[in-house]
Amino acid sequence: MSNRRTSAMIVRLARKHGFETFDDLHAWSIADLDRFWSEASEFLGVRWHDYPTAALADRSMPSAAWYPGGTLNYAEHALARAAVAPDDIAVIEHSQTRSPRTLTWAQLEDQVARCAAGLEALGVTAADRVGSYTPNIVETLVTFLATATLGAVWSSCAPEFGPRAVIDRFAQFEPTVLLHVDGYRYGPKEIDRRLEVTEILEHLPSVRTTIAVQYLGAGPDEWSSLIGEARHEGFAPVGYETPIYVLYSSGTTGLPKPIVHSHVGITVEHLVVHALHTDITPADRLFWFTTTGWMMWNFLVSGLLVGSSVVLFDGDPASPGLNTLWDVAERSQTTVFGASAGFYMNCRKAGLEPHRGRIWQVGSTGAPLPVEGFEWLESVMGPDVIINSISGGTDICSCFVGWNPMVPVVNGEIPGQVLGREAAAFDEDGNRCATGVQGELVITTPMPSMPLGFLGDHDGSRYRSAYFDRYPGVWCHGDWITFTENGGCVISGRSDATLNRGGVRLGSAEFYTVVEALPEVVDSLVVHLEDGDLDRLYLFVQLRDGIDLDDALRARIRAELRSALSPRHSPDVIEAVPVVPRTLSGKKLEVPVKKILAGQSADKVLSSESLAVPSSIDWFVAYASQ
Repeated sequence: MSNRRTSAMIVRLARKHGFETFDDLHAWSIADLDRFWSEASEFLGVRWHDYPTAALADRSMPSAAWYPGGTLNYAEHALARAAVAPDDIAVIEHSQTRSPRTLTWAQLEDQVARCAAGLEALGVTAADRVGSYTPNIVETLVTFLATATLGAVWSSCAPEFGPRAVIDRFAQFEPTVLLHVDGYRYGPKEIDRRLEVTEILEHLPSVRTTIAVQYLGAGPDEWSSLIGEARHEGFAPVGYETPIYVLYSSGTTGLPKPIVHSHVGITVEHLVVHALHTDITPADRLFWFTTTGWMMWNFLVSGLLVGSSVVLFDGDPASPGLNTLWDVAERSQTTVFGASAGFYMNCRKAGLEPHRGRIWQVGSTGAPLPVEGFEWLESVMGPDVIINSISGGTDICSCFVGWNPMVPVVNGEIPGQVLGREAAAFDEDGNRCATGVQGELVITTPMPSMPLGFLGDHDGSRYRSAYFDRYPGVWCHGDWITFTENGGCVISGRSDATLNRGGVRLGSAEFYTVVEALPEVVDSLVVHLEDGDLDRLYLFVQLRDGIDLDDALRARIRAELRSALSPRHSPDVIEAVPVVPRTLSGKKLEVPVKKILAGQSADKVLSSESLAVPSSIDWFVAYASQ
């Protein structure tokens, strides 16, 4: 890594402006946001069609005004390498449904141009919305880039989403075109989705055209004719107020929030994060395990913006075993690999020793990665591997904090802040917490990838309520964060799922680190109920097959928690559950389960089709009724 620490883009940017340390560079980046984002756009080679009059004309939140007068096109940036390295590999696809595929940059550019022409022939214009019910495959990527080429708006749902979950999202998005597959394989299972597509379309009157991808081999092939058109030439120039895509909140507590992201904002933001922080270059291959229903898919494909090739995977990451993703990484010569913290912890518990191959950086997100996860990755990947734990969210389709080549990695910590934004820890009164003191994660500066708003929220009230009501003019993200003496930080879970007993406050992430380190425990969920005289801590554990929750195991769980955390965090109740309920993007349902145990109706606090296993909530409903 010594070479990267001297040649990385972020180091060159720092030296250009006379800074030797990241702290000084970051301080400059937030002191004059307009100058930083103007300089960053120029330094990273943003391809403006019309140059903006400023980078940030108004920094007030939530109404910051970015790049007034400026126009560009995301797809133009994503395909730029085709002009200089047409025969290099741009996309590698591995699937459990079909044989591996690769596209060179020239092939990717040509397919996007033909797909854009096909969409135009179907009547798609910049005012239209294109929806996708397809997995992480080439056709999805090509259609997304073709949609962006035309300046139209994209939104995707993964095909493992049930009809209700898709309808809840797309009824708000109102697509005019729907790309869909006939089905897919998940490990050894064949999953036909034709009936689900029919049901979805019955509830989406906005759809005037469908495009069927023959993926499982059970339905028609409309994709071939779509890209059989003559090429579309050029890229539609669009401004900051034009959306690029709509992403969705988890939808566990009502209709998912349709979060509208800026075409210009996402392009510039992802260039900054990938080029300066993740330090991806055209020499890299980026593989982040994700589905098309998670923001990490959008983050993954933006590797193309910096000329990196991207690796797409569709299938069961645990079939035939937990080595599956590592094997794909090795075969595809991945250099930057990413997955969820839970995946790494499961690999550690299973005793895996994956081959490193060409990997120099391992990314982690979705939940805090505990110290044990860092240590395991170092032990199997080598002490020189970079472990890039990042934290952000669907709301910004990016990250607030993460690694960069100017800072060291400290096990158990996220190394530092991301340029062009200030993350801070606030107490209940809106004061900054001292170093080492846990507080609410807030962002005190605007970011170009903060949402344009929510669909249907015409007066902006839902948007303001979601992020700005707690601390006016400051983004409140809803996570606990602690900044450390090292200059890094630790995320401790959701602030609305806090465990607070006897004045000792812990995030749920610390609880899970202890419990799920036990070999008998596959997964766990902790809920604290307090109301008047009620003060009860519930722990629900999903155990390995063949393991029973007896008094001896309960005693050992309590002993581990007392020792590692505090005596106050010994659960009052420990119960075994068939499966811990999670959203389709892998988030544990702490708050909905808490509400159900407090007596609220499950129908009022969540949509079962937003769950990875819809029936997983049934046990809790029955338990609460007792």
